[in-house]
Amino acid sequence: MAKKRAGAKKRPAPEEFRSEALAQALEKQDMAAVALALRNGNTVVPLIKPGARDNPLDGGEVWTYRDPKSGDVALLLFSDATHKPANLPPGVGIYSPAWLKSFLTTHSDTITTVFLDIAGPHPMQAPPAELLKALDV
Repeated sequence: MAKKRAGAKKRPAPEEFRSEALAQALEKQDMAAVALALRNGNTVVPLIKPGARDNPLDGGEVWTYRDPKSGDVALLLFSDATHKPANLPPGVGIYSPAWLKSFLTTHSDTITTVFLDIAGPHPMQAPPAELLKALDV
């Protein structure tokens, strides 16, 4: 049996992926608190393909939803991996505010809306431009 390297980081299990501040802000339906939570904490994101375990630079491939009728693209964010509906790809990643800002900026011409905890218990929806403003404050 191989020994673990000293100082090696243990990756959290998907059920440990949670942002308590975002969950509380969504429960209150308080957009200012949601903005604060997104600016100062991590966000759970569904992945098509998780990153390679041996490559810390590989964050995986983010899953987005494209409406088949309108073609609109939505980014889904979660306060907790347990809130992700089972019909979405099974992988999740946990990403920083800097990543969220970069992702929304890069895909601002494509993403039309962002859903937070879409399946509940306290869903919210916001335009990407509004979240970018919140991340800039």
